[in-house]
Amino acid sequence: MEKSRLILYGLMVLLAWPSYAQNVFGTWKTIDDRTGNPKAIINIYKEDGLMHGQVVEILEEGREGAVCTKCEGERQGEPILGMKIIEGLEKNEKGEWKGATLFDPEQAMTFRCKIWLNPENPDELKVRGYLAFMYRTQTWIRVGG
Repeated sequence: MEKSRLILYGLMVLLAWPSYAQNVFGTWKTIDDRTGNPKAIINIYKEDGLMHGQVVEILEEGREGAVCTKCEGERQGEPILGMKIIEGLEKNEKGEWKGATLFDPEQAMTFRCKIWLNPENPDELKVRGYLAFMYRTQTWIRVGG
């Protein structure tokens, strides 16, 4: 009886493992789509059923203590480290997260956005920011596992 229970638990863990790998939540390394250089580590989390993301580490040498110099209002002079850059995205039927708040502190601009896992590699997150009919897509890399 005990051995079969152990086998059942083992099977449950193995079956749950792939679904964990498919999760968008966790820490991601941002990669600049123009230079290919890593920029920051973002923690993406779920709160009240919505996606949010916060800068937890700055990877660019010499920018560790950077503040939002181009920002206006309450974000003016705010440290980028700790800044919430993704707010209130909702999941759609395709498994994509969409919303109106992807903030780029370097440009001090807020974009509409869509975020989804790369179907060919669940350790890559596609992050697309929209401004009118134009968009840019970055690929972020999962940190840890």
